[in-house]
Amino acid sequence: MKSIYIPQITQAPDRKVEIIIDGTISGLDTLTPVRGKLVVRHGGNFLELTAQAETIVTLTCDRCLQNYNHRLEVNTSELVWLEAAELENLPSEREVALENLSETLSPNGYFEPEEWLYEQFSLAMPFRQLCGENCQGAPKTQTHQENHLDSRWASLASLKSELKLCGEDPD
Repeated sequence: MKSIYIPQITQAPDRKVEIIIDGTISGLDTLTPVRGKLVVRHGGNFLELTAQAETIVTLTCDRCLQNYNHRLEVNTSELVWLEAAELENLPSEREVALENLSETLSPNGYFEPEEWLYEQFSLAMPFRQLCGENCQGAPKTQTHQENHLDSRWASLASLKSELKLCGEDPD
């Protein structure tokens, strides 16, 4: 995917560029090509980015370590602020207020759609990667936990049973 020169977006009809996505994204290992659409709209002092895309990735289950396929979908939008011209000559180290923490680009620079899409797909990856409910590595439920009690907890278990006999609720 080619970089987009930001000033050229203002020359496009409706000040927006539509990119049809049908290929690979470097750094993102997929089974199928990434397919979808990215719309970049110039809003004066910001870029409005909207993407709908999908692909299939191979993940490794956190429980059983088997590989499985997962459909990864991105349906997102984001505003990327364009830096004001007078801010370009400031020193690189400066104090920034918490409300000013946002991504910015130079209004005379380039937007990298492939890099942005890579970030969006990375954020869409599932935090817990589980192959399914019937995973062979799923923890077994124990019906008799008292029989498998760690000996280090024996004193606490006896205190708990004494409290039950006294009529107090230990939980």
